[in-house]
This record gives sequence, C-alpha cells and structure tokens, in this order.
Amino acid sequence: MTSAGRTALPPTFFVANTMEIFERLAWYGFFALSSLYMTSPQNQGGLGFSEQERGLLQGMIPFFLYLFPVLTGALADRYGYRKMFLVAYAIMCPSYYLLGQVDTFMGFFVAFMGVAVGAACFKPVVTGTVARTTDETNRGLGFGIFYMMVNIGGFLGPFIAGYVRAISWDWVFIMSAFWIAVNFIPAYFFYKEPTDQSQQKGKPLKAVFQDIQEVLGNARFAILFFGTLVILMSYGAKWITGETTLIIYAIWFAAHIIWDKLASTHKQAPWYAQKISLGNKPFVIYLLILSGMWMVYQQIFITLPIYIRDFVDTSDLVLMLAPYPDLLQFFAPVDVSLLQAELTRLASEVSSGTLNAKQAYFELVHTKVMVPSIEISQALTAIAQTPTIAAQYAQTWAVEYRQVNPEYLIGLNFLSIVVMQLMISRFVERFQALPVLVGGTIILALGTAIGGIAHGAIMGGAMVLTSILVFSIGEMVASPKSQEYVASFAPNDKKAMFMGYYFVSSAIGFLLAGPLSGYLYSEVAKGADRPDLMWYIIGALGLLTALGLVLFHKFGTTPQAEDNALELAEIN
Repeated sequence: MTSAGRTALPPTFFVANTMEIFERLAWYGFFALSSLYMTSPQNQGGLGFSEQERGLLQGMIPFFLYLFPVLTGALADRYGYRKMFLVAYAIMCPSYYLLGQVDTFMGFFVAFMGVAVGAACFKPVVTGTVARTTDETNRGLGFGIFYMMVNIGGFLGPFIAGYVRAISWDWVFIMSAFWIAVNFIPAYFFYKEPTDQSQQKGKPLKAVFQDIQEVLGNARFAILFFGTLVILMSYGAKWITGETTLIIYAIWFAAHIIWDKLASTHKQAPWYAQKISLGNKPFVIYLLILSGMWMVYQQIFITLPIYIRDFVDTSDLVLMLAPYPDLLQFFAPVDVSLLQAELTRLASEVSSGTLNAKQAYFELVHTKVMVPSIEISQALTAIAQTPTIAAQYAQTWAVEYRQVNPEYLIGLNFLSIVVMQLMISRFVERFQALPVLVGGTIILALGTAIGGIAHGAIMGGAMVLTSILVFSIGEMVASPKSQEYVASFAPNDKKAMFMGYYFVSSAIGFLLAGPLSGYLYSEVAKGADRPDLMWYIIGALGLLTALGLVLFHKFGTTPQAEDNALELAEIN
C-alpha cells in the first residue's frame, strides 16, 4: 500500500497513543522496580517481603489484570470508551499513590489490585480505539505506532523511576500516580468517542459469559482449573507443605470426579449440575502451552532485577562509565550516608551473633554496592571495635564496589524493541507462524540461560546485557507470531473472539511466573546458592514449551478443524 492510498490517521488515534505512553510510564515505572521494592528492608524504605510473598503478588495480581479485560471491554462497548478511560484513571491514580503508603502484605495487595482493575479498564479501550480509528489501508501502520508507544513508555518509565528512587521510594509511586493524573487532560478535553453510542451498544454481559463458555469452557471447568492453580500457588507461597498439597489435590480431584459422575448430560441444566466441559479443546490446549512462554518471558521483569542486584557484579559497566562522572552518578548512584548507617547497624548485629557475613552481604546489596563476603566480615569486625571507621569504609566501598541500578539494564529490552522490531518483523514475515514461534521461544530460553552465566563472570554487566538482548530478540520473534498463529486457525467468523481470548495465555503465564520466581529464588538461587541453576531451570521450561508447541501442531487437532466438526455434527 502506497502512502497515497493510505487513509490519514485521525486526531483521536494520536490522543489514545499519547495516553498509552503515560500509562506505560506509570506501569513500568512501578513494575520494573517492584521486585526491588518488595524485597528491600523496611529500614531502607522497602517492604521487606519474603520471596514467596513477592512471587505471589507478582503472579496473582497481573493475572487478573489480563483476565478482567474480557468483561471491561464489553462494558466499554456498552457505555462508551471515553467514560471507561476516565473510570480507569480514577481507579489507577489513587491506587498507585497508595502502593507507596501501605507497608503490610494485605494493604499492598489491595492497592495493587486497584492498579490491576484500573489497568484492565484501560487496556481494551486503548486497543479498541486504535482498531476503530484505523482501516484496511493504515491498520498495520496504526498498530505499529501503538506498539512503539508501548515500548517508549516502557523504556522511559524505569529510567525516571530509577532516578527518583534515589530521593525516596515514595517518589516512585508519586510519579506513577502523576503520569495517570496527566491522562485526565487528553481524555476529558481532546478524546472523541470513536463509536456512535446510540447505534453501538456492544454485547450484554450474559452474552460475554456465553462466549467464554463457548471458547474456554463452562463454570465447572473454571472451578476445577482455578482451584488447581490456587492450591499450586499456596504451595509456591509456602502456605502449605508439599505433603499437604498432595493430600489436598487428591481430595480436590476425587471430589470433582464424583461431582462429574452425578452431573447431568443436558447442556440446559444449571451450571452446578453440568459435567465439566471444555469449549474449543485444541484452542484451550494451545493457550495452556503458550502460557509457558509467557511464564518464562515475565522473569525478565520479576526475577532479573533482584538477580542483578544480588548476584551480578556490574563493575565492568561502572568502569566504562568512569570517564563520565555525571552518567556514572545517574546509572550507579550510592547514598554514602545510608551505606555508613547500614555498616554500623550490621556490625552491631554481627558482633551480637544475630547475623553472619553472608546475610550481611544480602543486606548491603540494597545500598547498591557488591562487596566480597570475606571483606565484609573483616570490615564489620573492625567497625564493631571502632564505629567511627564506618564512614571510611562507606566512602571507599562507594567508589570500589558501586553497582549499576538493575532497572536501567532492563531498559535495554524496551529500547531494542523500539529500534529492532520492524526489521525483525520484516525478516520473519516470509516464514510460517509456527516454526518462527518455536524458534522465538527457544531464543527466549537461550537468553535466560545466558543470564545464569552472568553470575560470577568477570564481565557480569556485559553478560547480563547480552542476555537481555538475546531475550528481547526472542520476544520480538515469538510474540507477534503467537498471535498470527491464532489468526491462522481461528474460524473466519470468530477471529475477533479468538484473538480476544488469546490474552488468557498471558494471564495464566503471569499466574505461574510469580510463584515460580518466588520459589526458585528462595530455594535455588539463595537456599542452594545456585542462581545460575535457577536460570537454567527457567530456560529448560522455555524449551519444554517449544517442544509442546511442536507436538501440538504435529498431533493435535487444529481449533478450526474441531470447530468445523462440531458444525457438521449439528447439521447432521
């Protein structure tokens, strides 16, 4: 399509994309630093949560964020996009602010859920606006611009948040709330409704639930599936033991088998009297397999930042920045007074026997220095005897052992997508969707394995940047093709419905990624002192997902084939 034959994009399209940038500034400004904040000690402004608590929050809340748009999208169609934008901002703005004010697990859970509900109201409306303000002549360009706006916000958000967290953690959440507050201006004054609400009322919620049953499964299946996940998450959060988990699972599945035996075969029976039923079985299986890819993908945001903080020596990057003092101070700031106070405190605790050198090491990394445990032990012993020398050690270590903020390294993911996505998409568009999807998933797995090598490497900073770059290439290859593969087999009259439920795989991936991160980080990275093995396990799960996709394509019935078979059976 030439530019002469392309319809001009309307002002509302650009208003929506502007709001997308600010919303992504808020989300990634918080989420890219969330692992660091939740696990930082309370005396340093963090929450002091355990790895299991962190993983549970990072799994459960984003799960609902990606699941709720099924309903909020229907509400937007019925009541108007502009109203839904304003509702979204009214929920998100105070929720982001409250995230920085609460210091208990339940308080943070409630505020985080508020962010998820608001974001779930926002997501389907902004993508719906892009879809409704483009046509066949400019839709590719429109979504390309939109995807770039997403990653521009994702790139800038952590950088700004990383800068203000040097002032105080509170400012991270104040900035996120501010970005959302800014969005009230374009939403109220400049956004024009892209639909005629007198003509377009959208589907009633009853029809939405009927669609869910048709595509995914009935209420009985939902209860079985979500109950199974809740039990698994409870084990990952260490709320129950492995033995208790097995007993609960045995009772859970036995109860559903008995329930199914007593259930009716009639589809018109009440939901509780129906047998367990999947919707489009191959499509559900595909979503479950694909959730493995998203589970691996999410580790770059929820596990990699704390892994870099705790285990990766980025001194090589600090050395590269040394000739540029202003850049060094931006990328690798150290609060010397905080470091001095921590050294004095830790020396007292080590002297009293309540803390050892290894534990002191994991306390000190929060101050953005990475000091060998042997040197920590010697220094804390000396400081316990002469507390005044803590200032000298703080000054020395701030120069010799300072580290680059993890969130700045994660920004390479977004920057590489902005720069390379178009080129990579043009290269892989000539190939069929499934081989490219499998290849992209394997590249994702390779990127995580390289991240494991960064632990203990002489060029740890360069190695972790290489890991992020390889990982990002895998994302750029796999993510678009995972959607294209759905489009290739979805029935022609139901493509929109199938694409809408495609994001359920992201929701499930989030739900699994959080507890997996919490468990592996606590038990393998820290407990067994094998952070490299943690990443090899995550990479292996990526390879297992790639194998599952190959087997599904080779032996599974395609969703379209099953749908056609059902239609033929109904005709007969």
